[in-house]
Amino acid sequence: RSEINATSKHLKVLDLRLSDAGTYTCEYGSHRVSISLHVFQLTISLDGHFLPNEVPELTLMQNSCHTLPDLNITLFGSNHNIVRPELLRDKSLQKYTLKLKQLETTDSGTWMCHILSDSPLIYKTIRFDVKVLGFQNPDFERKYATVDSSVILSWHLNIQKIKWEKGLTGQLYWKKQENETIHELLDFNVTAQGQLHGTKKSSHFQFEIPESKPGSTIEVKLPTVHFDHAGQYQCQLAYKGRNTQRKIELVVMKVSANHVGPLPRGAQITLTCEVSIPLPSNARLWWERVNGTEKDIKKSEPHEVKVEVNVSAAGLWNCHLMEDNVRKISLNYLVEEAPVWIRYVVTGTSIGGSVLVFGLAFISGITWHRRRQRAKRMAQARQYLLENKTCQCQQ
Repeated sequence: RSEINATSKHLKVLDLRLSDAGTYTCEYGSHRVSISLHVFQLTISLDGHFLPNEVPELTLMQNSCHTLPDLNITLFGSNHNIVRPELLRDKSLQKYTLKLKQLETTDSGTWMCHILSDSPLIYKTIRFDVKVLGFQNPDFERKYATVDSSVILSWHLNIQKIKWEKGLTGQLYWKKQENETIHELLDFNVTAQGQLHGTKKSSHFQFEIPESKPGSTIEVKLPTVHFDHAGQYQCQLAYKGRNTQRKIELVVMKVSANHVGPLPRGAQITLTCEVSIPLPSNARLWWERVNGTEKDIKKSEPHEVKVEVNVSAAGLWNCHLMEDNVRKISLNYLVEEAPVWIRYVVTGTSIGGSVLVFGLAFISGITWHRRRQRAKRMAQARQYLLENKTCQCQQ
C-alpha cells in the first residue's frame, strides 16, 4: 500500500488506516530524518444513508505514536451552520462519539468536522456526505376536488437531488378515516438509477398511473372523482427494514337539492353543500347567490360538514370552501324557474285535454329545453372560471 518516488524520495501510503500511525524515518548516508504520522478516522452510522427523523452517530478515532491530545471538535451541517451534538469521549482519548439530533430532508449534503489541537498543533477538516431520503413537499397536504372532476395526487421524492444510489421499495395506501380499513392501491420500486415501476394492487376504485416523470415522482390520477374517494392517501417508502411516509388528505365537495328540475312559482327548495370531512376551525362552507345581496349569503358553523340554504326564486348559486378567507374550491347550482306553459298543461288536462293545448306545450317545451341547455353551458363556463384553472409547467 505504499510507493516511493525515486526522484523526490517522497513516500506515498495508500488506503490509510489507523494502524499506519507512527514514526517514519528516512536515512540517506549519514542523514536521518523522522516524521510522526497522526491518523484520524471518521465514520458515520448507516453508511450516511438515512430516513427522516433518524438520529446519526459519528465516531472519530485517532492514533499516534505519541500521547494522544484532547481534541476540540466543531461540526458544521450542510447549510454551514454549527451543529451541537452530544459529545462522548473515552478516557484514552482515542475515541470520540458524536450523537446528533433527528434529521430532516433539508439536512442532506456535505458536512464538515473541524479538529483542533494546540499540542501538538493540529488543524484538520474532514468532509463527509449525509443523505436523507424523503419527500420534497411538506409532511402533510390537504387537496380539494369536486364531484365528477379529476384530480392528480403527487409525491415527489428527493432521490435525484441528493444523488441517492440505492434501490428502495414503497406502497400507496388509502383509508377513509383514521382507524378504518386500509386498502393498498399501489406497490412500487425505485431502482438505483431513479427509475420508478408501479403495480396496481387494488380495485377498490378506478384510478390511473400517469407516465413516470423525471425526479422520481409517484402519481395517481382519479379521472372521475366520487364523494367516496375522499380520505387519506399515504405513500410509504421502505429502505433496509426502515420506512418513512407522507400523507395527502383528499377533501371532496358536492352540492345537491331536495327537488330536481325547474322550481314552480311560489315553491321553495333547499340547496345543500357538503364536504367529506369535518373542517378545521379556520374553514367555512359558504353559499352565495350570484349578483345577490348580503342577505343571500349563508355560512356553515365551525367544524360543520355541510350548509343548507332555502331558495324560492330562480338564480345561480355558488358554494365556496374558504380557509382564512381564501377560496379553496367552488361548485355552482343553477335554480331554474318552471316555464308558464306547465300550468297550461295542468289546466288543459284537468278540463279533458285538447290537441291545441298539448301542441302549444310541445312547442314551448322545445323553447324551454334550448334555454335550459344554454343556461347549463353558461353555468359550466362560470364553474371553470371559479376553479381558476391554469397550466403549470413542470420544473
